[in-house]
Amino acid sequence: MAKACQHTPDQLNFDSKIEQFSLLTVEANESQSRPDLRALFWGFSSVGLSGFGGVLPFARRMLVEERQWMTPEEFNAQLGLCQFLPGPNVVNLAVVVGKRYQGLAGAVLAPIGLLAGPFAIVLLLALLYDRYGSLPLAQSMLRGIAAVGCGLLFAMAWRMGSALRDKALFLPFVMLTVLAISLFRWPLPMVMVAGLLSSGGLAYWRLGRK
Repeated sequence: MAKACQHTPDQLNFDSKIEQFSLLTVEANESQSRPDLRALFWGFSSVGLSGFGGVLPFARRMLVEERQWMTPEEFNAQLGLCQFLPGPNVVNLAVVVGKRYQGLAGAVLAPIGLLAGPFAIVLLLALLYDRYGSLPLAQSMLRGIAAVGCGLLFAMAWRMGSALRDKALFLPFVMLTVLAISLFRWPLPMVMVAGLLSSGGLAYWRLGRK
């Protein structure tokens, strides 16, 4: 039995090669999922050039589904943080993602990539709207684009809700927030503070029980 359990030098070398190959595979996967400065710039440039009136759905698709730089749970958590910070949510998200992967340089370059293309396009559209904005055709196009933007936001909210682990506990807060703003017309800062205290307290209580 003792002789049967002994490993020959060839077997040990083979096992060490397998371990080295596994480590190299893990490191390669991590390096592929870790974007460099150029990938951050062009990734957020594609997001900025994809939407009209809001690019959060495109940001989620790029970060979670296409590039897989974040998991759905990480996107929900980071976006929730960015919504409490001053400034546009997508710009805050670009800063957070850039800082996470490439430090200060990434935090600067990612929002530049997000805003550079749309800035140039908005200048051109402003000139065109100043001249042709009163035409009925232009007004109809803008209403159609606004309807598409609403549909994209609802689709993104559905996907974010499906990524929640404890849907039965936290999805009611979504409905309460919608009712508080749309039906009761409560001020947004009051709704945000009340939602933070109630949902944060519930999450803290659940973490204490585990």
